Amino acid sequence: MLQALVNAWRIPDLRRKILFTLGILVIFRMLAQITLPGIDIAALRQVFRDNEVLNLLNVFSGGTLSTFSVVAMGVYPYITASIIMQLLVPIIPRLTELSKEGGEQGRNRINRYTHYLTVPLAALQGYGQATLLSTSSPPVVAEFGLFGPAWLTTLSLVITMTAGTMLLVWMGELITEQGIGNGISILIFGGIVAQLPTLAGNVLTGGSAFASFFQIVAIIAITLLTIVGIVLITVGERRIPVQYARRVRGNRVVRGGGSTHIPLKVNYAGMIPLIFALSIMIFPATLASFFRNARTDWVRSTAQFVERVANPGATLYQLTFFVMVVVFTYFYTLVIFQQQNIPENLQRQGGFIPGIRPGPNTARYLQRVLNRITLIGALFLGLVAILPWIVGLLIRSPNVLISSTSLLIVVGVAIDTMRQLEAQLLMRNYEGFIK
Repeated sequence: MLQALVNAWRIPDLRRKILFTLGILVIFRMLAQITLPGIDIAALRQVFRDNEVLNLLNVFSGGTLSTFSVVAMGVYPYITASIIMQLLVPIIPRLTELSKEGGEQGRNRINRYTHYLTVPLAALQGYGQATLLSTSSPPVVAEFGLFGPAWLTTLSLVITMTAGTMLLVWMGELITEQGIGNGISILIFGGIVAQLPTLAGNVLTGGSAFASFFQIVAIIAITLLTIVGIVLITVGERRIPVQYARRVRGNRVVRGGGSTHIPLKVNYAGMIPLIFALSIMIFPATLASFFRNARTDWVRSTAQFVERVANPGATLYQLTFFVMVVVFTYFYTLVIFQQQNIPENLQRQGGFIPGIRPGPNTARYLQRVLNRITLIGALFLGLVAILPWIVGLLIRSPNVLISSTSLLIVVGVAIDTMRQLEAQLLMRNYEGFIK
């Protein structure tokens, strides 16, 4: 692996790509330290210590929400817009036509629609987060509100946060085009890794006093085992054999017979089910926080009850989170698999699975196999989602080295980046490092 990295550094083109990616990451971390005007930093730190919902949102912002910087929302609105567009493609005929027949032009148009959708989503999320922090105790945003004397300050905050998100999306796409790896994922990766020194300090000190040696060893061991499991599930696949019949036109063979395979992944959905489930689980607590200090008694008591039930430390919350991750894994896998339209493509190209009739029988067979292997991936994702809670129960320590959701993102991005670097090396006749 080290020799492969040395070879990559020696190639001018790859060296330029690596340096470009690192340069964008440095700019991203510099932007993450520029706090928005009118923010009480001391109050912000206190609110983050007492609010687990904000800590969960901070994961997807790449750590920028904890400083309430100009890029406080990260690329999360763009991820949400991408998910919405993926779900709308099989529903809206025009989008379905663009995805199937539009080629590169169709994909670019869908990507443009995703950018358009990101702007209002970023504005709404920015306003919601600023409103949440303005009603916190102590208030992080002292002057806030669209209707009143603070409307200009509010508008400037929302516009700045929206512009920060779109700037990060542009930077991420620059990495994808001119650097190494998927740019959006690399930015999230950089934000999570930047928090590791602080997280490691929390583990070693246990928050205030030094944690026991057993707790530290147990946390490190569980983290390493989780990484191994994530790697196995991420790269795991079931290979379905496929054969192609010979096509003869006149006296010549147009296409010779051959064999290959269809790789059905154990985890088709990646981290998307976790994002889906987490967004839905966070919503009730976020909505209730707006009415926490309402003047009407029943509204205030209802909001406080919802906040207690939707607390990430509650058993009911964690069990519901587990079930939702499993359900969304099956749902999103089904959506992605149907969009690929594998049975129809096989039949069009003259391919077939040995022992299975082409057409509907092939579709039912692939769906049956996919359902079985997805069960493993869904249960694993559900376990990863509630792993911090389980760790807290087993070793009685609220601190983990890195959250399971962050760990899934970091490992997934690392594997994808390694594969792209491997492909670049093999194109230049160098031996890669993935065996």
